[in-house]
Amino acid sequence: MCGIVGAISRRDVIPVLIDGLRRLEYRGYDSAGVAMLNGDARLERVRTAGKVAELASVLERTPLSGNTGIAHTRWATHGGPSEANAHPHVCRESVAIVHNGIIENHDELRVQQQKLGYPFTSETDTEVIVHQIHYHLDQGLDLLDAVKAAVGELEGAFALGVVCTAEPGRLVAARRGSPLVIGVGDGEYLIASDIAALLPVTRRFVFLEDGDLADLHQDHMSIYDQAGELVERPLRVSDLSANATERGEYRHFMLKEIFEQPRAIADTLEGRISGHRVLDAAFGPEAEAIFDKVQGVHIIACGTSYHAGMIGRYWLESLAGIPCSVEVASEFRYRHPVVRKNSLIVTLSQSGETADTLAGLQEARRLGFGRSLAVCNVPESSLVRESDLVLMTHAGPEIGVASTKAFTTQLVAMLLLVIALGRRHGITADLEAELVQQLRSLPGRVEHVLQLDEDIKLLAERFVNKHHALFLGRGAQYPVAMEGALKLKEISYIHAEAYPAGELKHGPLALVDAKMPVIAVAPNNELLEKLKSNLQEVGARGGELIVFADEQTGMDSAPGVTVLPVAPTEDCISPIIFSIPMQLLAYHVAVLKGTDIDQPRNLAKSVTVE
Repeated sequence: MCGIVGAISRRDVIPVLIDGLRRLEYRGYDSAGVAMLNGDARLERVRTAGKVAELASVLERTPLSGNTGIAHTRWATHGGPSEANAHPHVCRESVAIVHNGIIENHDELRVQQQKLGYPFTSETDTEVIVHQIHYHLDQGLDLLDAVKAAVGELEGAFALGVVCTAEPGRLVAARRGSPLVIGVGDGEYLIASDIAALLPVTRRFVFLEDGDLADLHQDHMSIYDQAGELVERPLRVSDLSANATERGEYRHFMLKEIFEQPRAIADTLEGRISGHRVLDAAFGPEAEAIFDKVQGVHIIACGTSYHAGMIGRYWLESLAGIPCSVEVASEFRYRHPVVRKNSLIVTLSQSGETADTLAGLQEARRLGFGRSLAVCNVPESSLVRESDLVLMTHAGPEIGVASTKAFTTQLVAMLLLVIALGRRHGITADLEAELVQQLRSLPGRVEHVLQLDEDIKLLAERFVNKHHALFLGRGAQYPVAMEGALKLKEISYIHAEAYPAGELKHGPLALVDAKMPVIAVAPNNELLEKLKSNLQEVGARGGELIVFADEQTGMDSAPGVTVLPVAPTEDCISPIIFSIPMQLLAYHVAVLKGTDIDQPRNLAKSVTVE
């Protein structure tokens, strides 16, 4: 997965391309590059291993300029991070492309192209695309038709930006399975993987549909659908501003996004509740009719969103009495699941472009599971466009790779769904009113738990020299523990695992010693006494216990046990509240270890490849 930026304009576009790459660096940051058509219609390219700052530094020493250009920041899939594998890729100094996605038949194409005399200089699957386009240009096709012919021979998912020396006033873009947006400026057109890259330049966007090709010139553009027909795609105006993707006073985007959670939760609730009720209409005009028929829910998600789905399952079954399955999206599409009629397919994704989740939705529809609902943070995303119902999380741009506010707003969205469906399956008006009141109280409660920041910063010092950690939770807190372990491993590179606390004695207890910190979450609920027994098992083995506990549990610090009190919280919303200390702990440990918090190694934000 990678970040693409391209532009065709009357002005020098290098500053736009480099700034756009910086804003897309969350999508990939192991190499970067730019290719320009200069005033002589010659193709010039600069690539570097490492981050965009490395590319910018090289460009200061050897500047490029031009009116047409493409740029790229990479997250490696085929071939390791290196200058040779960095995009743009060029064929015979005449064609250059940038690519996001995976070409599944690249081995077959490589053999064919080698027989035709095309040299390969990288390990990437992308290089076969630029050779294939060059081949069709050599057969007499213009750039648009050459790209169209080439993409028809590709298997896999891709977003492409293509330029060539024969037609310096033209930029061709193509999309199949990977997101690509066109920015509409004043006498210029731009392309990008994400609108965040282009917000300083324009707020007017056209979102390409799957299979679209776009033919861009300085003063006009044309879009062709998968059948080759000329089509109109709607022009949309984004309400995001460029400073929505700036760090401001915060040291890292992740910390900024942790502290933005009260506002993000409030924004997610706005317009979705009225009085003591959740509004069906918040999910879409067909929601009432669809919800009336739902007899079960099937959740499909990846990573952090999968953990949100697991918590949603606890709520759906315990509050609403609705059977629920939660699937890792990358497994679901290959698992041959049994169709359960009148199921609601719920997909969760921050970006709405997660390839595995999109494929899972498509497979569920093919199998006839039922109608679909997307819980998403990006309104123009593929997942939103392909779903029957949508609930936007309104978290705002999330730049840090390790998800924080996207996770908690997904939980809020899931609880809204549980209430809306539960009305049809036993949630009384009194219980709905109580749950709505708890939701209304969430922004203030999150503000309160964020006040633990300084205490958690001190606690983080105990982890600096640790190599492993164990997270425990029971009931709906088990996915909270899973999310806590994921956050710690993502950004501090400490190996961390999560278990249901009751499973401790069935194996993980063998790992516990004085070098293994054990982190537990302890709300004041019916499982508290059982959890305390599990924690005593840790203490008896000399383990170091750290417990985030509801103040009303009566738990106090003691030798070998550190208790950080959390304000009393109703059990239903406690997973949201207890997730916040997990995020802060991971963040402060990573700060002390000196890792790259916003761009952890080997990871990327929007996983648009399988």
